[in-house]
Amino acid sequence: MITSLIGRTFLQAYNEKYKTSYSSKQFFEEVYFELFFNHPKYMQWVTNSAFVQMKSGQKPELLSHEERLEKLHSLYQKVENEQPDASFAIGYPAADDQSFATTSGLVSDIVIQTNEEEIYNSWIGSGLGIGVAGGYSFLINDPVILLKTFEGWSIYRKYLNDKTLENIRGNQINTWNGQWLTFRLGKNFREEFVFRDLEQEGFFKIDDKLIEVNTVKWTNLFFSLSRNYPTQILNSYIYSLGQTNKTIGFIPVYLSSGKKLIDVWRKLYDSDSTFDSHAFQSLFGMEIKRACELGSIGLLALRPQNLRKYFHNDKSLNFKKEKEIIMYKSFKIWLIAMLSKNKEEITDYTLEIANLLLRYRAGDSKTTRKNLIDKDLLAASSKKAFLDALAVIVKDINDSDIEAIKTLRNEVHLMTNEEFTYFNTLLKFDYNYTERN
Repeated sequence: MITSLIGRTFLQAYNEKYKTSYSSKQFFEEVYFELFFNHPKYMQWVTNSAFVQMKSGQKPELLSHEERLEKLHSLYQKVENEQPDASFAIGYPAADDQSFATTSGLVSDIVIQTNEEEIYNSWIGSGLGIGVAGGYSFLINDPVILLKTFEGWSIYRKYLNDKTLENIRGNQINTWNGQWLTFRLGKNFREEFVFRDLEQEGFFKIDDKLIEVNTVKWTNLFFSLSRNYPTQILNSYIYSLGQTNKTIGFIPVYLSSGKKLIDVWRKLYDSDSTFDSHAFQSLFGMEIKRACELGSIGLLALRPQNLRKYFHNDKSLNFKKEKEIIMYKSFKIWLIAMLSKNKEEITDYTLEIANLLLRYRAGDSKTTRKNLIDKDLLAASSKKAFLDALAVIVKDINDSDIEAIKTLRNEVHLMTNEEFTYFNTLLKFDYNYTERN
């Protein structure tokens, strides 16, 4: 199973890095169990496992050290004597065939031989799942990423044991991993950090009764990964384990798409500070399940939220508030990236056309030209409608702009329908932004 593969990859990388020779069982007992379960607050809640099966009167936070060791040895007994199932082999099918529909993924009637080491690997691998908003987690079979994810385990444990943070919630290791890896690979990471630094990064939701780890948006994780691995394709397993298991499967993640957006941003704007903020990065991206339905996570999946509602109509932003200007910038760089994805040159061509249209409109004291631009040209739902409106405009255009209009006509004629949608939406935003500023 994929959790076992992840655990095996990690343990090999761990042994190489730290000059150790742990077997899976040894690592599980000496490192994993000690971090995850040998404390009043667990880091992980595995449904139906020995660690959550309580005798009468028992509660996880009140268990003695001896009682926790008893649960560990109960797990050992299952591993040694029973056929693997989801209660002690993480990510494996349930023991009861009737439970397959809700608690199992990737069930097969092919008999797969599983040894004890693979079962302990499944626990290690499950602890390396990277949780994102939408209730799903990523498993990425990359030793460097797995080791960086592991670095955060001890930090989470430190906070769970901190007496000044007694309200912090346990059992959030996968959610923690998502926040940690985003921070660890982000531009704001530094070796010497404190709880307050993580709070400012958006790690936690804090109120009078509870401190819990916020679930990171997948695009924040994506951009952190893309900064460190700008050309890499990560073949990621995306899933959810809980009362009901969900399996999306293996989805390639094209990190070069993040670099493409950053390149466009740098071409148009001077500073990276806005792009680097979590708030700006979170403007991008479809809901994770919808993104996966595309078959891969790349530039198309990064389409900014709410952009689609501006296609094929005269609806635009008002640009009266700072947040609308920030949204416009996210729309603009994505649309330019889509239009130039197969080109090396990145241009602000639509801004030039927007200024041309404003010059054309200024030659009319009435609203005829304004309405032609707003209602016919920029709201055109097809290339034909756009070119028809352009044919009216060219009759009265300034002589100095005629060649630009002819070039525009030729460019639009050669566009695919998808490219035209992106182009005209971008032109509409640039036109309205220039008009108001």
